[in-house]
Amino acid sequence: MKFEILTIYLKEMKEVLRDRKSLIFMVLLPTLIVPVMMSIMITVVTRTEKKARTETLSYAIFGSENFPELAEAFDAEQGFEKTAIPTPNDITAAIAGGKIKFALVIPETLQQHLARQIQASVDLYYNNASVASKVRQRAGRIIEKISENYRSKKLSELGLDTPQQRQYLLHPVVIDEHGTAPVREVVGAHAGGILPYLFIIFCFAGALYPAIDIAAGEKERGTLETLLLAPVPRHKIVLGKFLVIFTTGITAALLNLASLAIVLAVKVHQSADIFHEVLGSVSIVDILLVVAMLIPTAAIFAALLLSVSVYARSYKEASAYCGPLNFFVIIPAFIALMPWVELNWLWATIPISNVSLAIRELIKGTMDYYMLAVILASNFVVAAALLIFSTKWFERETVLFRQ
Repeated sequence: MKFEILTIYLKEMKEVLRDRKSLIFMVLLPTLIVPVMMSIMITVVTRTEKKARTETLSYAIFGSENFPELAEAFDAEQGFEKTAIPTPNDITAAIAGGKIKFALVIPETLQQHLARQIQASVDLYYNNASVASKVRQRAGRIIEKISENYRSKKLSELGLDTPQQRQYLLHPVVIDEHGTAPVREVVGAHAGGILPYLFIIFCFAGALYPAIDIAAGEKERGTLETLLLAPVPRHKIVLGKFLVIFTTGITAALLNLASLAIVLAVKVHQSADIFHEVLGSVSIVDILLVVAMLIPTAAIFAALLLSVSVYARSYKEASAYCGPLNFFVIIPAFIALMPWVELNWLWATIPISNVSLAIRELIKGTMDYYMLAVILASNFVVAAALLIFSTKWFERETVLFRQ
C-alpha cells in the first residue's frame, strides 16, 4: 500500500468528526463560544463603565454648617441626590444596604484650620471594594473644585494672578514626558499577553479529546487490535494518528485566531482611532509568523497526548492522565502575561513559553527574527523527539495491552 498513512489519517479523521465532544472543543468553543463571551464581556464592561460615570449618586452629608460651600456645591451638581440618614454611625450600614453610595463628614475644626492656613480634610465614606465604582473620582472632583477656589483666592492675595505665576509657585519643576515607543508597542505590551495564551490553550484543548479517543478509546471499543492486524508498519499507524491530533489542535488554534480577529475588528471599528492605528500596523507577515509558531506547538501537544493515550488502558484513565497536563500548558503559556518577563535567548529555547513570548513580541512589533529561528528550531526538535518516543511507545506490546 502506497498511501497507508493517508488511509489511516482519513479513517481516524472520519471518526473524530463523528464525535460531538471533539467537535465542540475543536470548532464550536474557539469559533463561537469564546468570541461571543469576549464580545459580551466587552459590552458589559463598557456599559458598566458608562453607568458608573452617569448614574445618580445618593449621598449623606454631616457637618455641612462647617463648610457651606461644599454642601452647596454638591446640591448644585447634577448626578447627586442628598439622602438623610440618622447619624454618622449609620453610614456603613446605609452604604452596605444600598441606601446611599457615599457619605461626607465635615469636621468642626475645618474652618479653623483654613483660617490658620493649615491643610484641612473632609472624610469620605464609600464602598472601596466595588471595582466599577466611580464614587471616589466623581466626589473627589467636586471637592477638588472647592480646593482650587481656595487656592486661587490665596494666590491672588499673594499677587500671583497669572496662570504662569501660579504654576511656578505650585510646581516649580515638572516632567515633560516624551514616550519613544510607537502606539503598537505600547498597546501590545499591555494586551499582547492574553492572545498567545488563548491560542495555546485552544490548540491544546482542540487536540485533547481526539487524542484520548484515538488510542485509549479504540482499546475500549476493541478496534485497535483490528488495526494492528492490517499490513501497515507500526510507525505509519502512529504517524497517521499523530497527524489527526495535530490537525484538530492547529484547526482549533486557527479558528480561535480568525474568530477573535473578527470580534476585535468589529469592536475596534466602533472605538477610538488609536486601535485602528494598531491593527493597521499588524501585517500579513506577522499573522503568518504567528501561525508558523503554532504549528510546532500543535505538534508537541499531538505527540505528547498520543503517548499518554497509548499508555492508558481506558478513555477514563487517559482523561485522568491528561488533566494534570493542563498545568504544564497553562503555566508556561501564562508567562507572556507577566510584563517583567522578556523574550531572550534563554526563553527562546523553552517550549510553549517561547511561543507565548514570541507572539507577544510580534503583536508589539519588536520581534528579533534571528531569535524566531531558534524558537521554531527548538520546538520542532522537541516535537520530533516526542513523536519518536510515541512511535517506540506504540511498538511495545506491554504498553499497548497493559493490564
